[in-house]
Amino acid sequence: MCLSLPVCSQKADLCVMTWLLGYMDPSDPCFVAAVFTIIFNPLFWNVVARWEQKTRKLSQAMGSPYLACYVLGGVILLLNILRSHCFTQAMLSQPRMDSLDSPMARLVGLLLLGVGGVLVLSSFFALGFTGTFLGDYFGILKESRVTTFPFSILDNPMYWGSTANYLGWAVVHASPAGLLLTAVVALTYVVAILYEEPFTAEIYRRKTSQPDKRS
Repeated sequence: MCLSLPVCSQKADLCVMTWLLGYMDPSDPCFVAAVFTIIFNPLFWNVVARWEQKTRKLSQAMGSPYLACYVLGGVILLLNILRSHCFTQAMLSQPRMDSLDSPMARLVGLLLLGVGGVLVLSSFFALGFTGTFLGDYFGILKESRVTTFPFSILDNPMYWGSTANYLGWAVVHASPAGLLLTAVVALTYVVAILYEEPFTAEIYRRKTSQPDKRS
C-alpha cells in the first residue's frame, strides 16, 4: 500500500500539469517575458543594493546617499510597472478558466486587491520612500526597525501585499496563467526574504549595540 503512494502522487502531479497546460501555453512569449521580469526585478535590486552597501559607488557618483536611493527607487518603480504590464499581457494572451469566470470569483479577486493595496500602501507610509527602497543599504537607517501596522501583524507586508494584488488580478481575469505567475511571484519573494532579512536584522543589531554618542 505504501509503495503505491509515490506512484499516485506522480499521477496526480501529471494530471495537474496536464490540466494547466490545457488552459495555457508556457512557451508563449508574453508568459516568458512575465516570468523573466518577476524573477529579474528582486535579483536586480538586491545585487545593486549589496554592491552599493559594499562600495558606496552610487552614493559617490550621485554626491549623496539620499539621491542615490531615490534614483534606485525610481528605477525599481519603473521595473515593477513593466512587470505588472507583462503579467497582464501574459494573462490576456492565454485562455480564461470557466470555473473562475463568475461574479463570486470576481468579488474574491477584488477583495484580494483591496487587502493587497492596503498592505502595500500602509507599508510605504510606515517605511517612507528610503525605507521602502533599500535605504538601509545606503546607510540611511531609522532609529529602530518599524513595528507599527502593518508590520505589527505581518512580516514583509509589502511583499505579501504585492502577492495578494497579483493573485486578485489573476482571479478577476479568471486566468490560470495569472495564478501560475502569482506562484512564481510568491516563490521569488520567499527567496528574496531569505536573502534580505538576515542583512536587515544584522545592521539594526549593530546599530542598537553601538553606544549612544549624543550628549
